[in-house]
Amino acid sequence: MTPADPRRRRMLGMGAGLTLAGLPMAAIAQSSPRATDRAMLSAAAFGARGDGTTDDTAALQAALDRTFAPGGPGFLVIPPGTYRVTRTLRVATARGEKGNIGYRHGILAHGARLASAISDGSNVLEFISHSTVRFLLIEGLDITGNGREGHGILLECEHKEHYLYNFCLRDVVVQGCGGDGCRMMGNVFEGQVINTYLRDNRKNGMTLGHGARAGILSAIHVFGCVFGQNGQYGVAMVNGCYDAAFHGCYFLLNGKHGLAALNGCTLLSNCGFENNHEAAADFDKGGPGIWLQGFGTLIGCTAYSMFKQKRLIDAYVVGQFVMIGCAGSGDARAKGAGLARLDGEKKARATVIAPSGTIEYVKDFDAVEISAHDGGGVRFGAHWQSRNLAQLGAYRLWIDAKGRLRLKNGAPTSDEDGRAIGA
Repeated sequence: MTPADPRRRRMLGMGAGLTLAGLPMAAIAQSSPRATDRAMLSAAAFGARGDGTTDDTAALQAALDRTFAPGGPGFLVIPPGTYRVTRTLRVATARGEKGNIGYRHGILAHGARLASAISDGSNVLEFISHSTVRFLLIEGLDITGNGREGHGILLECEHKEHYLYNFCLRDVVVQGCGGDGCRMMGNVFEGQVINTYLRDNRKNGMTLGHGARAGILSAIHVFGCVFGQNGQYGVAMVNGCYDAAFHGCYFLLNGKHGLAALNGCTLLSNCGFENNHEAAADFDKGGPGIWLQGFGTLIGCTAYSMFKQKRLIDAYVVGQFVMIGCAGSGDARAKGAGLARLDGEKKARATVIAPSGTIEYVKDFDAVEISAHDGGGVRFGAHWQSRNLAQLGAYRLWIDAKGRLRLKNGAPTSDEDGRAIGA
């Protein structure tokens, strides 16, 4: 786990009242309006037609340039329609303080679809911050790819001293892209993704990560989103990032895992994982809805499979793992699907409360189970070296290699330590 950069935290709030410098635009000859004069612009005023056949790339780029110019209106409205684009639409701030923005800005596009005709692997829409940017909103936009472009939406700030934060993606659809549906990298944090649908993209529905060069991604909250039928993962958390939370989201029919959290995941609550691992040959070659390594908390999450998904989660626990009220089951070819397969380091701690579904422990790893799946009650570790031994005051209880219950005042130092009690 990587701690948040304290210098980044000290910068919070410093962008208020500053301006954003967009890409240069020769057509802007007049002076930019004052912040108090900001108003919404329409892409139609720049010649965007939205008829599905006209190449609207130049018109949309001009509208973006004008909207995000220094002191510009800040909001662009894209009217309902289908807008054919043949190259990346890009907003990039000027470097340093002159590119800062601290007022609300963004794209409002309910009913508008960007139909990608990009064929060189370039992304469809990019927002690249080289400064400190707050309050970006992208709402209502629909992006449809053709499989030959890159990512649908890229939010990036790969800098140590600049940030993209307090942002929101809401009511967005990205489908059919050749890369990820949405990709966030670097100093991108304190953001929300709400009611967004990322499906049928060739790579991942969404990728979250610390920057490859610089920047710490953190405090991302995802609400009520669907990650479905993507070629690889529903969501991949990479480059050491972990501070993301998913609430009421659904992960289904992805080629591999619904979620791959390679350094842990802060929270998953009321999320569902259904029939992932579509790329596997069969159930025996399939896997879990979640692959988690490090630490995590799951509350009220469920897994269901009829095909190749084996269980809710496989976890290798390094820190602390908590699972409360989660369930895993299957039917048809996946009748043997269960809840979890848990492994980890000796120093790790795992607690499972009110589970439903089979739990498999690897080697000597174990968890404290409360209202255990195999008969209720409380299940503690049984091996003398377990961190989850039953403890009554200073006394420890365990089962030795001969199947006898043993009691020791203090921590045992061997399997034969203490004394055997009972038959």
